[in-house]
Amino acid sequence: MPPRAKSGKDRQPDLEAVGLELGNKPPQALDFEQAVLGALLIEPNCVDEVMEELQPSSFYDPRHRMIFEAMLALVHEHVALDLLSVSQKLRETGNFEEVGGAVKLVDLSQKIGAASQVEYYVKILKQKKIQRDLITASLDILKSSYDDSVVVDDLIDNAQSKIYGAIQSNTRSEVQDIGSVINAALDKIEEMQDQTGLSGVPSGYLSIDRITQGWQPSDLIILAARPSVGKTAFSLNIARNAAVDHNMPVAIFSLEMPKIQLAMRLMVTESGLPAEKIKGGSKLEKYEWEQLEVKIKRLTAAPIYVDDTPSLPIMEFRSKAKRLVMTKGVRLIIVDYLQLMQGPAELRGLREQEVAAISRTLKATAKELNIPIIALSQLSRNSVQRTNSNGKPMLSDLRESGSIEQDADMVLFVHRPDFVGLSPDPAEREKTQIIIAKHRNGEIGEIDMLFKSDQVKFVELNDNLVNQSAEYASAMNYDNPADSPFDIGPAGGSGFNPEYE
Repeated sequence: MPPRAKSGKDRQPDLEAVGLELGNKPPQALDFEQAVLGALLIEPNCVDEVMEELQPSSFYDPRHRMIFEAMLALVHEHVALDLLSVSQKLRETGNFEEVGGAVKLVDLSQKIGAASQVEYYVKILKQKKIQRDLITASLDILKSSYDDSVVVDDLIDNAQSKIYGAIQSNTRSEVQDIGSVINAALDKIEEMQDQTGLSGVPSGYLSIDRITQGWQPSDLIILAARPSVGKTAFSLNIARNAAVDHNMPVAIFSLEMPKIQLAMRLMVTESGLPAEKIKGGSKLEKYEWEQLEVKIKRLTAAPIYVDDTPSLPIMEFRSKAKRLVMTKGVRLIIVDYLQLMQGPAELRGLREQEVAAISRTLKATAKELNIPIIALSQLSRNSVQRTNSNGKPMLSDLRESGSIEQDADMVLFVHRPDFVGLSPDPAEREKTQIIIAKHRNGEIGEIDMLFKSDQVKFVELNDNLVNQSAEYASAMNYDNPADSPFDIGPAGGSGFNPEYE
């Protein structure tokens, strides 16, 4: 039987013991606790504000905590707070004598300062609670660190989860009036009017960028497909286009594929050489070595950062992502793939809940860092087993948790008819569809593309490099195709335009 989780009362001796060892008292502000409780007893106008901001654990003194719990119960029952109602509720819970009886409540009602200062009192109590929560989390981490039976990976995961939990549980967004929000939106619109091109990170595919205006900040984008359909290849194409063509830093968390294999795939796409030659299936000729060295120069210099930690804990991912954004200026993160991540340790074995926690944290991280996160996901076999079906995946096919669909701002599917046996004609083998099945802030649709498996590359149907580069430049509001990140050469080749930087 697992050990029972400690309650607030059980934690108190731990904090006291740590305080004695360090020669300090645990963070507390008893005078402010009394002032807040006194205000609740005699100032009805402050009840809603205090109840919204504080929790029973915000009070250090156990007696104050029990009184606040009684008050909270009365508020939930829609009963006004006063000396009589609070006294009665404490008698019902058996805590009346323990808190000090009527004498204690009368004393609290006389401790109130200026009612206008209640907001300040609440702020102080919240600060003290954060300090205590961090001490408690640190104490748990310290105890676990001395336990040789704890796996180090679990120790790191738990440590990050506890610190993150201590901070997040005390963080709330301020409510704003619609006028100020609209003014901020107008400022954003005005800023976008002055920009050329997309408002988000470009995918490099005109048909997709026309719908999305680029991958938008704070969005969680789920890219899903059955195994071996090409979702990793498509995500690498997206990463390459953003980093090489637009010099935007991209981070790739590859939980399935080692970084060397990932680099080889990028080299195949960039060089145009056959995949079997890059992977060592056959020897490269001298001219092919020269071609490879020339072609991958831009890729080598591109701001792409790769982490191939297997079974990456979600909290470790969050820490690494935050560091990459702060130190490398990363604008887009790709996770390959979601189901291979580890959720919170306490949810191990509860797969659906674990995956739900992972998707929630990915969305929260995208919002906190204000960057798009593209998370790859597996699909269940439902899409290929449905009878009387065209084989196209549906949102309900997302594997292991409905919360993935709920948390995502966009859901994209990679669909290859030949892969599910719907296009036996060899001429149709390369045909692929990118299906935008969910788009919280825009339209949905299906985009026809081709998958060049020998180059591990997705291309649009009208993949004439001269026309497409000019069209992309025009559609993205570049006044002159020469201002595009694509330099249209005289022979129709596409090279990088150094003037773009």
